[in-house]
Amino acid sequence: MADERGSSANVLVAFLSGAALGAVAALLLAPQSGRESREQLRGYARRAEDNLRDLAGRAGESFEDVVDQGKEFVDSQKSVLREAFEAGREAMKRERDRMRGEEQG
Repeated sequence: MADERGSSANVLVAFLSGAALGAVAALLLAPQSGRESREQLRGYARRAEDNLRDLAGRAGESFEDVVDQGKEFVDSQKSVLREAFEAGREAMKRERDRMRGEEQG
């Protein structure tokens, strides 16, 4: 699933980059004044900035989700290890008591 998110993000970045380059090329080759071209470029830049901020926000949310999942995993593994440690401790105590019983008997 992480690979799908990564490849989707790569496709989106590639698409946005291609769209931006295409827009710049179209503006440079279009028969309009320099001022009109600059205003169009500013508009494209603002939209691209908004899209990148949105993408960064979604990436941050995904990162937070992954961190939360990691914390849950660590917490669950701590519980498992704690239970295993306690079971080992109890087994050692039983074996020690059994050995003492054999020594006395």
